[in-house]
Amino acid sequence: MKFISTRGQTDPVSFGEAVAIGLAPDGGLFLPETLPDLTPRLAAWKGLSYPELCHQFLSLFATDIPSEVLLRLIQRSYATFTYTDTAPLRKLDDRLYVLELFHGPTLAFKDFALQLLGNLYGWQCEQSGRSINVLGATSGDTGAAAIHGLLGKPRTAIFILYPDGRVSPLQERQMTCTGAANVHAIAIEGSFDDAQRVLKDILANKTFAAQHHLSAVNSINIARVLAQSVYYLHAWLRLPEAERLNVEFVVPTGNFGNVFAGWLLKQMGVPIAGLKVATNRNDILHRLFTTAEYRSGEVHASLAPSMDIQVASNFERFLYYALDRNPTRVCNVMAQIKATGSYRFDLLNRSIFSSSAATDGEITGLIRRVHERYRYIVDPHTACAFKDINPARVSIVLATAHPAKFPDAISAAIGQAPTAPALEDLKSRPIVKHRLPAEAEAIKAFVAQRAV
Repeated sequence: MKFISTRGQTDPVSFGEAVAIGLAPDGGLFLPETLPDLTPRLAAWKGLSYPELCHQFLSLFATDIPSEVLLRLIQRSYATFTYTDTAPLRKLDDRLYVLELFHGPTLAFKDFALQLLGNLYGWQCEQSGRSINVLGATSGDTGAAAIHGLLGKPRTAIFILYPDGRVSPLQERQMTCTGAANVHAIAIEGSFDDAQRVLKDILANKTFAAQHHLSAVNSINIARVLAQSVYYLHAWLRLPEAERLNVEFVVPTGNFGNVFAGWLLKQMGVPIAGLKVATNRNDILHRLFTTAEYRSGEVHASLAPSMDIQVASNFERFLYYALDRNPTRVCNVMAQIKATGSYRFDLLNRSIFSSSAATDGEITGLIRRVHERYRYIVDPHTACAFKDINPARVSIVLATAHPAKFPDAISAAIGQAPTAPALEDLKSRPIVKHRLPAEAEAIKAFVAQRAV
């Protein structure tokens, strides 16, 4: 299996190369050259454990990694999860399920991809004898999950940019209290979009990226998208057969990577009836699917900080398919978006996608309502997904983070704050972070001094 860039100006690469490079040299994002048809395999995959299913699925793409090595890396990645089933599917009522994606080491859905990506990086370093310096930008959970995927691994260093004061206190502690010498948490002035812009600028500098063996850990890395597709498949296979053809996944998302992973799975033949994008007050994706216009705006702080985004980087992958896989058209549209901040589709297929957006007041109300109705506690991001559930479909809400990561928001809604031992332990540790401006040159100088 080869991987191509959405912008068509990079030679096809293997899975391992796509993982190591992260962002394509032409500025585009990697995608599989072809998508396999999963239809003939679904029946045989029904009874597999999560690691076994992940191995079967990723083997279709990671054809350059020996099968036994891939299985070992996958097993190692999910051995860190605290729940036997890895991604339990909880039934709240006859037509409503919650897919719990917060049982990994940092209590967020990002662990599914980033534990695996960390082990892939570690294996690549062992094989090549070379070092790797991983860059990431985060609005909260990605940074913690990426750091814990690479924590203490030899010949690796990780540099995570996050908006200072715009992540939850516990999210920040997960990034800044590790005590690991290979971890560098960089608090930048500005928003997540500023951090993501700087990250792309640095990776686009081919000379600097090659000199310091840089790779991207954000959802621009194709390994992350493919790893996330697995939990959609795992949940779909565990539904009663009578419900599978009428299921809608409801996905809290800001950067479009999480919901794109489900959409990509549908393109491989899994009959998902719908995908609902659930956003907060930073509603660029909601506006996209209601007006057919992608238009970035000002980023507003919210109770769901991981979705405080106005530039959805994974949108380019969806754009590639929406524009008939024409890289020239993708380049033109991305240039227009960069110049004007907007793009209007002539025709946008909204039969698959629906969307909603929740204000902070609505998020508080949704947390309270879910708790009262189901005796179940959801974090602020997951709460957004409970707005306007479609009663005509079987809905699977993706629970993207443990509610204990947002105690203030939960306490304000229901008068109690859930806890988690791993988070309580962080409160006594010293914070180590580096405050820098959101400027590529400043970040490059920092990385150059500390790269391995």
